[in-house]
Formats: sequence, structure tokens, C-alpha cells
Amino acid sequence: MPEAVVNSIAPGAWREVALSDDEYALILELLGREPTPVELGMFGSMWSEHCGYKHTRPLFPRLPTDGPQVLQGPGENAGAVSIGNGLAVVFKVESHNHPSAVEPYEGAATGVGGIVRDIFTMGARPIALLNSLRFGKLDDQRNRYLFDNVVGGIGGYGNCLGIPTVGGEVFFDDSYSGNPLVNAMCIGIVTEDGIVRAKASGVGNLIMLIGADTGRDGLHGATFASVDDPEASHRGVIQVGNPFLEKLLLEASLELLTSGAVVAMQDLGAAGLTSSTIECASRGGVGAEIDVALVPRREEGMTAYEVMLSESQERMLLVVEPHGFEQVDAIVRKWSLHSSVIGRITDDGMVRVMDGDVVTADVPAEFFTDKCPTYVRPAAEAPHVVAARETDTSAFSDLKPGQAPAVLLELLSSPNICSRKPVYERYDHTILTNTVVAPGQADAAVLRIKGQQSGIATAIDCNSRYCYLDPHLGAMHAVAEACRNVSCTGGRPLAITNCLNFGNPERPAGYFQLDNAVQGIADACRALDVPVISGNVSLYNETANSPVFPTPTIGAVGLLDDVCRHATMVWKPGQSIVLLGAWSPVLGGSEFLSYWHDAVAGQPPSLDLEGELRVQELVRDLIGAGVVRTAHDVALGGIAVALAKMAIVSGVGANVQLPRTVERVDAQWFGEAASAIIVAVEAGDEERVRANAAEAGVPFLRLGETGDSGLTINGGKAIPLSALSVAHEHGFA
Repeated sequence: MPEAVVNSIAPGAWREVALSDDEYALILELLGREPTPVELGMFGSMWSEHCGYKHTRPLFPRLPTDGPQVLQGPGENAGAVSIGNGLAVVFKVESHNHPSAVEPYEGAATGVGGIVRDIFTMGARPIALLNSLRFGKLDDQRNRYLFDNVVGGIGGYGNCLGIPTVGGEVFFDDSYSGNPLVNAMCIGIVTEDGIVRAKASGVGNLIMLIGADTGRDGLHGATFASVDDPEASHRGVIQVGNPFLEKLLLEASLELLTSGAVVAMQDLGAAGLTSSTIECASRGGVGAEIDVALVPRREEGMTAYEVMLSESQERMLLVVEPHGFEQVDAIVRKWSLHSSVIGRITDDGMVRVMDGDVVTADVPAEFFTDKCPTYVRPAAEAPHVVAARETDTSAFSDLKPGQAPAVLLELLSSPNICSRKPVYERYDHTILTNTVVAPGQADAAVLRIKGQQSGIATAIDCNSRYCYLDPHLGAMHAVAEACRNVSCTGGRPLAITNCLNFGNPERPAGYFQLDNAVQGIADACRALDVPVISGNVSLYNETANSPVFPTPTIGAVGLLDDVCRHATMVWKPGQSIVLLGAWSPVLGGSEFLSYWHDAVAGQPPSLDLEGELRVQELVRDLIGAGVVRTAHDVALGGIAVALAKMAIVSGVGANVQLPRTVERVDAQWFGEAASAIIVAVEAGDEERVRANAAEAGVPFLRLGETGDSGLTINGGKAIPLSALSVAHEHGFA
């Protein structure tokens, strides 16, 4: 090794890049020497939780990742599943929580930009975006600021980029106050033989950088998102996005990948040039040598350290055969971008970073990846959570029958249930003309695939209140509900992606939540036969030593054989309203208990995964047969809220009798349960649905019929549709 690479590391300097004393000792052992400052920074980023998955890698083998439809599972930029006719859908969800807490507009915007790059790096054209957002309560000025600007950043970037935002969820709780969760999901379409992997090969092949110039923004973004430092200011690490440049990069990249000149492609996301170079080399079992002096910069005086760790947006790393350089350069220039050759592929397995003639880093690629330490921490459930779950919800005062309609109106206007129009109206969901069902009309988004009869259904979900009270059960609910929402539109769930948002795993209570939630995801996915094909982890989501609710966000994608045969929440006058599935509502973990009694307590609803699978299959079959065109699952707020939402979106009232499976008025109206779906059918098809349900082993209960200008429940006074709509539409105001 050249002498120039050896530099003295100040005592404790490794802690500044979030490495522990033991981890630094391991680096010394691996290298047999002190690292250089650049190497130390590279280790800090690659061994961060964000890049190295130190606490979650030991848990991942539990997850099912295979299936006949799976073309690419975890380990690449995104996962891919076959949807027939030689086509594949590519999708993934990622977090941008910590940047959004500091600078919400740019944090959310660059989160969208990053997940989109993960998709088109695979060779797929992005066709849709979704998001899952969590904030503290909106009566706090800071939380309102975060909410408004996160939504603005998502809309601003996605709209300018020309990719529709078609679905998502928004949830509010004090646990997210000051630490919002911003999870962005992207879906793309590609031919099966057009999928590209970020796997470098070919000794002597060129390493090229295309897209934006490199600046100092984003330095150590991966590191600060992986440490227990909730009160520190990290404004300097926030990236600034340029969606118009990303659009050019998207088109250039897709053309490059079809040209045959590109061997591998990797976007520069977390840890920037460091992670993209190392990951490409490591996947291919080769080495890489780059010269940071050849990297175009937008700021003067940048050091090799800054260039390697910058997280400037809209950049892409390419591995190109030498004879393909001119073709690549021509395509890049065609899209008003520039390219630079910054290195080459080597055969020694080393990642070597030059700064002109000076070697600033020279480390085996596997040291950054395979040698990253992993941890299995002590796990113990927090006593206060146990006490909350064991709370007897019958001790809370029940409602009187005459109170329930007024409480229904209040719940409809509550932040977690009210209309999301103020959010999704800031997003363009019509661009690309693939959106079949508009936001707010169904449990999942439905997308056409141009030139095909089939379509895609997709949803993103998690009830983090359930996960707080019981992380294993709550995670199973998250998988079941995401898949149930897809099924409610007629889609057959193909696979899921997950984003694990948790607090500090180094604390026994934090690791308990993480460990049990991953097991819950695994159990539900096996029971419902949906593999996990991609995902992301965001830990250390805490403020002032208070963690967010454990939030394993689940994004599901399903296939409709005929996109024209889909269901929405809209019913018509004169139809029969039927509840399919077992109905045993409880108040534990319910929105009603939280809103009305200000309590997160009790045992969440039980979940029979076999029963869940049966009811989902039945509803899909009925939709596919054209018998059911209206379906909505019963979730947050219970059956009364579900019926009210269907009446509002339909503009048609109903007369219903709620199931009398419980004695309490509040549980009957607002209790929650799993595996229950409300469908509306023509009166002449009711007996057919009953027979199909009996054959499938799914409980069937007639609730009533549609019609009139109000919602009548249990023979009481009709609640006018106008009152329901006003309450629902003006919740955020």
C-alpha cells in the first residue's frame, strides 16, 4: 500500500461517524493498520444501520422471499414479480424519515426521487407512487408545518417528474411528534428479460458517473439516520432535489439500459459514491478503482472524503464496456446531461479511491459488506406496554344508544378517519393515464397496463397502534390489511415490500418490538402466500428518548386478470349490503378508544389467517365473476365508519342493522376486527353470494339495503348524507 494512504486517526474520531469502539477495533483487525480518514468515513456509512442493516440482517432469513412469480427478491435495488405476457412489475418502499424531520419539503421530495431511481435503475419505467405518512397531532404548530411541507415535497417532486401518486395513508399520533415517518413506494413495469442488476463485471470496464454534479449536500446522511441522537441538528445533511433533472436522468437511463452498452447501473443514494461503488463491486465479486479528481463538482475545494460521502441527488453510476463509451456518452448528451469516466473495474476485489496520484482508500470490498458486524440484542417488552395491553376495556364507560350517531360524526371528522382530499388533491394521479380508480374511491389503487387486459392493484398500510400493543400481532395485521385492500378491488396479491420504522434497537424494548414484528410479517406472509421481495429499515426514530410507535409499513401489489372487472367503495340504490367474514369487534387498540377516551389500551383484534385468506379469495372470485362491484374492508373506526364512508363516496344512503355480536354500544358501532369485508350486490345476486360464502367457509350476514338520502342504523333516526359529508370533508380544517 502506498505510504500516502496512511494517516493518523484522532482518538475517538470513529464515534463521529457512528462507529462504536468495538467496531473500530474490528476495522483495525481487518485492515491490520489504522484506516485513512476517507476509509473511516466509508466504513462509518457502510456499517451504519441504514446501509449495513446491522440489527435486522439476522432477522431477515425468517421472511419468505421465493415464489414462482418472483423474478428478483431482496438484495437488489428493488424486487420484481412476473405479471404474465413477458412483463414484470418492479416495486419497493423506502423511508426518508430523518431528513424530513429536519427539512420536510426537501426531505420528502428527495425521498420520492430516491425510490424512483431504485425502480428505473432496474430497467423498469416508473408508473406510480404511493406514500405512508405519520405525524404528531396537528394542533401542534411544528407538526402542522411538517405535515404541510412533507405533502408539498411529495407532490412537488412527483408532479414535476411526471409520475402519478395514486395511493397512500396518513396517520396521526403523539408518538410521531417531531419525528415524522415518510415512507415512499414506487412501482414500475419492465419486460422480464429487461430487468437489470447492479452487478459489476468485466475487468477493465469503465466506471462512469452521469447526472448532477457533486456538492456537499447529504454528507453522512446514512450515518445520522442510524444513530441514537434525536436532539442533534443535522441540517447540513439534507439533500436538495431537482425533479426536472431526474426526469432527464430517468429517460437517459432507460435508453442506456436498452442500448446494450451498460453492464451495470446503480443510483447514488445513501452514502453516495461510496455505497454505489462498493455494492456494484461486491455483488460482482470484482474490485473497483476510482479517481475522485475526475468527479464533476459544483463546489470548490471539496476533499476526497466529501466527494465519496456526498449524497447529492440525481446521479447514477454506470459500468460500461470500453467500446461502448461513445454510445453511452452520446445518449447522455442527447438528454442534456454529461458523463464522466471516473474509474475502472479491477480483478483484485479491492475498492481503491484515488485523488489524482494519491491513494486515499484501499480496502477489500467485502470488508464493507460481508464483514459488517451484526447484532442480536437482548429483548424484553416494556412493562408499560404490557400494562396497556392488559387493560380491561370494559372499564371504560359505554355509550348510550342515542349517543352513537353524534359520535359517528365526530369520528368521521377526526384526523385519522377524515377525508384525505387535502392531501391527495396536491398530487397528480392522472398523469400517464394509467389510473383506473381515483384516490378516495377504493381500498387500493387500480392501474391499467397499456396494451394488456390485466391490471395492477396496490395499497400501503399499517396499524401502528396495534403494533405498539402487540408487535407480532400488529405486524400480521399490517400484512393482512394491505393484502385485503388489494383483494377488495379484485387484485390477487403477488408480493409485498416492507419498511421497518422502529426506535432504538439497542434498548431491550426496542429490539423486542423489531424482533416480534419481523416474525409477524413472516407468519402472515407464509399464511397468505405472499413473499417479501424488497424493503428498507429505518431505526432510531425517537425524540427525547420517546420512540415512535413500531411501524412496519407494508406495501402490497396484486394482479387483476381483467382490469375492467374491479371493485370500488361505490354502491348503487336498491342493492343488498352484506358482511363477509367473522365479526367479533373489540375496543382494544381501536380508533374509538384513542379518540373518545384518549387511551391506547387493550388487546388488539385477533387474526385468523386461514379465515383471512378464505374471505379474500371469496371476494376476489366474486369480483372476477362480475357479481360484486362494491367492496370495502372494515378497519379503522369499525363498521359504522366503514358504512358511512361508503355512503359518502356513493352519494347514496342505506338502512342497516349492525351485527349484534357484542353487548356494548361502542363496540357494536366502533369496535374493530380483522377479516371482514362489506360488499354490495344486486338483490338478485344475494343468494348466489350466500351460497358461495357457505361453500368457501366464510360467514355471511345481511346488513341491509342501499337507498335514501341518509344513513339509518339500527332503526334510529337517519343521519343525512350532507351531515356525514360535511363532517368527513372538513376534518383537517
